This record gives sequence, structure tokens and C-alpha cells, in this order.
Amino acid sequence: MRRREFITLLSGAAAEWPLGASAQQPAMPVIGFLSSGSRELDGSRLTAFHQGLNEAGYVEGRNVTVEVSWAENHTDRLPALAADLVRRPVTVIAAAGINAALAAKMATTTIPIVFVTGVDPVATGLVASLSRPGGNLTGVTDLAAELGQKHLELLHEAVATARIVALLVNPANPNAEILPRELKAAGHKLAVVLQVLHASNERDFAAAFAALSKLRAGALVIGTDAFFNRQSEQLGALTVQHAVPAIHALRPFVVAGGLMSYGGSLAESYRLAGLYTGKVLNGAKSADLPVQQSTKVELIINMKTARLLGLTIPPTLLARADEVIE
Repeated sequence: MRRREFITLLSGAAAEWPLGASAQQPAMPVIGFLSSGSRELDGSRLTAFHQGLNEAGYVEGRNVTVEVSWAENHTDRLPALAADLVRRPVTVIAAAGINAALAAKMATTTIPIVFVTGVDPVATGLVASLSRPGGNLTGVTDLAAELGQKHLELLHEAVATARIVALLVNPANPNAEILPRELKAAGHKLAVVLQVLHASNERDFAAAFAALSKLRAGALVIGTDAFFNRQSEQLGALTVQHAVPAIHALRPFVVAGGLMSYGGSLAESYRLAGLYTGKVLNGAKSADLPVQQSTKVELIINMKTARLLGLTIPPTLLARADEVIE
């Protein structure tokens, strides 16, 4: 090769290198969305999460990738799913619910985790404190466990004649021991005896509801739990079938025939989690982001169910309702 031809070839190649380098775009950040539920039942939460992400400036496919891992209602799959997200690896993990958050925490101490939970994240060991979480976790809580006493009070107000009230809890929930203890103390003040029932899967529902008549329970409080939330419509139908006045945290329970619901908006909690995830992607450290508390709470009453049960809902209680289903 002649010297002039070599220089020309070298110059041409050198001219192409900057173009090739500039054409390479930085890899998009990847969010691993970890949930114990399924897309069919919990897709609305993912939609709300995307809404928050969008508000933070992130749109899936444009400047962020979201990889979703559903446990399909099998919480025992969560540790393996969390470990898989860490191996990929993802930029941040969004954990939907207490069990997903605990699995993510066990899987990594370095990848930021943004959780959504109705359980007190301090009492369950997720974070050191709400104001200064520390470690690699932060997130959103509506502290739904704190609503347990309010659930009992509202139900007692609606069914004042009930002297025995049942509480349905999921023994697999880290909050399973805390809630009964708190509600028994609250029940003592109301002159109400609390009886605890357990259900950790759909097969347990039949036995739990059959026990209501044996216990002579006049009302039922359904504890806050991710599994119960996903089964809210089925639980609402069961309370109609067994003619028991009951209260749950979510509106779908009341739409399905349950008497009352009182709780936070899941859509708002997941939207806030999306916003927080956006902040982490923008460089914020999860340890420095205080755990947010969703304060949007709604009381919903099904008057059709009240009439079927022969209940007269006090006007003062109806006046406080955010929605009355006729």
C-alpha cells in the first residue's frame, strides 16, 4: 500500500470513530417491579405506578425500562424473583407490598428499593425510621395497620348491638400478631369481645366464615393484608352469603356487597411510589428520602347491604361517608 493511500484510509477511519461513539446512547435505567400479585388482579397498581413515573419525567420505552416480576399470589416465590432482579441487574427495585419489600431487602443491600406497604415499615424492620430510613430502602405507607382500631370503631358504630366481633387475619403477614393485640385492647374499651380467625389462602375462607356462627360473632373486621386486598370482591360476596356486617380497607369490597370500607387509596400510594422511583433515578439516595405517608382515606357504605341485614346506619355515620352505595 502506498503511503498516500494509507494516510487517506487512516484519516477516513478516524473520521468515522467519533460518529460511531456519538451514535451510542447510554443504556436506559431498568426498574424491577416486584409484586406478590398478578397482572390480572393488580394491574391497576402498576398503572398508577407508571403515572407517578411519568410525572417524574420517565416514560417506559422512551427513557426507562420496567421489568415486572409477578409471584402470582405465591409469596414463597418472592425471594427467587428478587434474586433474579438483582442478578440482571436492575437500577432500582419497586416492591409492591410488605412481603415483596422484605424479599427485596434480603436480596440486596446496594440496589435502591422503593416499597409500598400498609404495614408499619419501622416495626417490621424495613427502615430505621420514617424520617431517616437509612440503608437502601424508602417508599410509601398508608400505615393501614393503624386503621384497624378505626375499623372496629366504625363497625361498632354501625352495629352497636354486636358484642362479639371477629377479626380475620392472615397468619403469613408480619402484622398478624400486632393487629389482634391492638384490637383486643380497643374492643375492651367498647365492651366488645374480639375473636381471631385465620386465612392465608382461598381454601381457608370457608372454614373462617363457617366459624362466625359458632362464635356468635355479630360483625367482622377484615384485617389489612395484601392477600385480602386482592380477594376483596370475593370477601364482599362471602359476607353477603353469610349475612354478616363487615368492614374492609378497599372500595371493591363494598361494591361486591360488603357493608363498609375505610382505607387509603392504593392508586395514590402507587403513584407516589412512582414519583419516588423517579427521584431515585435522578440521583437521590433512598436513605435520604423520608418514607411518605399517604393520607387520602375514604369511608364507603353500602346501604343496600345495610337494608338486607336489617341495620339502621346512624345519620351521623352516613354524613361522614365519602360515598354511599344505594
